[in-house]
Amino acid sequence: MERPILAALLSLSGPELKDDEKHLLSEANPIGISLFKRNISSPQQLKNLITNIKSIIGRDDVIIAIDQEGGRVRRLSEPDYPPYAGQQTLGRLYHEASPAAAQKACFLHASLISQDLKGLGINLNYAPSLDLIHPDTTPALSSRCLSEDSHIIGELGRIMVDTYITQGIIPCIKHLPGHGQATTDPHLGLPIINKPLSELADDFRPFIDLNDSPCGMTAHIVLSALDTNHPITQSPIGINFIRQELGFKGFLISDAIDMHALKGTISDKAEQSLRAGCDCVCYCGGNIAEMQELVAGKHYLEADSLSRFAAMTQILHNQSSPISLNYADYAQLVGTITPYQETYDATEVLFKMSRTTA
Repeated sequence: MERPILAALLSLSGPELKDDEKHLLSEANPIGISLFKRNISSPQQLKNLITNIKSIIGRDDVIIAIDQEGGRVRRLSEPDYPPYAGQQTLGRLYHEASPAAAQKACFLHASLISQDLKGLGINLNYAPSLDLIHPDTTPALSSRCLSEDSHIIGELGRIMVDTYITQGIIPCIKHLPGHGQATTDPHLGLPIINKPLSELADDFRPFIDLNDSPCGMTAHIVLSALDTNHPITQSPIGINFIRQELGFKGFLISDAIDMHALKGTISDKAEQSLRAGCDCVCYCGGNIAEMQELVAGKHYLEADSLSRFAAMTQILHNQSSPISLNYADYAQLVGTITPYQETYDATEVLFKMSRTTA
């Protein structure tokens, strides 16, 4: 009899597996692991870490996930890995150069990143973001969005999603059902959007256009037109809206449950998110005690979630024909890329905050 799969993506505290982490992974059988900058010191170290994780969990479909959006959120950064532009830079090419230039840049962006990830053993990228830029979108998000135009987001997002899939990398669209009108950073607080659904139609459009994506991530936002009491991640009404009104049928992952937007213990946050209808939760804090608390809840993938998980992981078998990729072509299109700065990366900052207040 196969072991049940824990409905959680866990995380690690550093670049090497500690004994208690090895024991936890072996016993818990989680969906997989999300990697962060703190887990990476060199390409060879990272390959070894990933090999060890997969070996300990012991399934062929172990998910090794990463945020490699480009711009301010890129866990693989210089000098060991080539720099990638933020999505806003890619989207701006649509008008500043031409639609063809933006399309080519998005194809190269996803193709080159896929090549980097596959070479390391990473198989899921938390990208692309399909959120719509608004004049007051929180700076934590705005540079990570493709455009102020929902049709452009749908067009360029489709290129990126399809390219990742073809290359055998699972794309995870985010943040369902649309995060762009949030003015608060959910890493630090809970955004509340008090607008009728009719005024959010453009925010929903890219997610409807790409509702056949294999995987998606929820938004930690309150849409008062749907549910005044719960953020989307923990709202049965909100998750039902994503499934029924947006038509999303893929595997649904919560945004990080250790963000300050959600309140309560880790076990409370996980239970509420899964009960609302998320297929699994994402925990990024790397705290062994909190992960043990999460594991103790014994929340496993059930029938519908297992079916969506199986469909998603079929992508890992894709073997695309070799394509000629030239980073120089990409660099010429996107121009100068700001050097990576960890202080701009909200998840990394939140991790350090948790360590200083623990």
